[in-house]
Amino acid sequence: MRTALPVSWARTRSGSRGRWDGSSSEAPSRASWAGTGGPDPWLLDPREPPADSEARTPRSSRGAFVAATAGVSRSGDAVEDFLRHLGGERNLSRNTVAAYRRDLAQFIEFCARLHVDPLRADAKAIRRFLAQRMTLGDARTSIARKASCLRTYYRFVVRRKLRPDNPAALVTAPKRARTLPQIIKKNQVETLLELPPDDDPFGTRDRAILEILYGAGVRVGELAALDLEDVDFAARRLRVFGKGRKERLVPLGEDGMDAVRRYITHARGRTMREGSPPAALFYNRKGRRIGQRDVRAMVEKYAKEVIPGGKVSPHTFRHTFATHLLEGDADLRSVQELLGHVDVKTTQIYTHVSRERLRKVYDQAHPRAH
Repeated sequence: MRTALPVSWARTRSGSRGRWDGSSSEAPSRASWAGTGGPDPWLLDPREPPADSEARTPRSSRGAFVAATAGVSRSGDAVEDFLRHLGGERNLSRNTVAAYRRDLAQFIEFCARLHVDPLRADAKAIRRFLAQRMTLGDARTSIARKASCLRTYYRFVVRRKLRPDNPAALVTAPKRARTLPQIIKKNQVETLLELPPDDDPFGTRDRAILEILYGAGVRVGELAALDLEDVDFAARRLRVFGKGRKERLVPLGEDGMDAVRRYITHARGRTMREGSPPAALFYNRKGRRIGQRDVRAMVEKYAKEVIPGGKVSPHTFRHTFATHLLEGDADLRSVQELLGHVDVKTTQIYTHVSRERLRKVYDQAHPRAH
């Protein structure tokens, strides 16, 4: 019989312990779930089982836990089937599947500590789980993803006839705070692009990467996954694979293409090592395909020279790419296509960025603004 899901999937977060106090209609209050006077089981330290638990959660050398309730191994099988479904039939990215894996592991461990079979959990248990994660300091975006994960999981469970209803269907997660994305000023972008040294193969690589991030607006995962054959110099475009392995062709300007050509011609071979994957476009200093962390560290290194104290990531370049296009009168649908957004509503946030910038310009420049 298969054991339950590894606890190592469910890294808990300590630190700030902001409480979900129930003042919002979006989530039920902790008080409304109070038990019979004992400690709230969903606010206990998730690393410890309940004090009165007869069946503790022993861990194996692999970090797995054995569930204290009957039927959890069946839940584990359902989860494994669900994750295979996500990665196979739905073709979701490895990062998304990994996030769902962690979310479900946390939920199953939570259920085990309450002696609840995850396959029989009700909406109240799901709300308790989300409340606990909020109390542990998880971000609203993380809570919203966990709620979405559980809705999708139980929809799968219902289709497999493992239960008749979806208990997560009516569970509402806290709304995500709407924040405008940070962007980089045009003169700062130009300075950033000039920073990598051109007499070093990794400096040449860095220049090509920065040009692609700003000139094509790709996600960091899309950039790391680029192969040599994905560069089309004749058509001046890149083939990238976005979320769900959806392919799209993204144009890249002359400056960007020149930087990529210079890297491939003069530097790429010098960044390779014995055993380097021959298909990859970019390599890290160990000769492996460049990873997302490598790209983030590189971007942060250069950005702090231009924007001291500013938090700049590869995704900041994507925000900047979209905003500068709209400021240059590009239409929203074209920007949506270039970014690979399925829903134009996702792209619309950049119109708000442009409006905010216009408001700042007006407030600073117009004599009647104040």
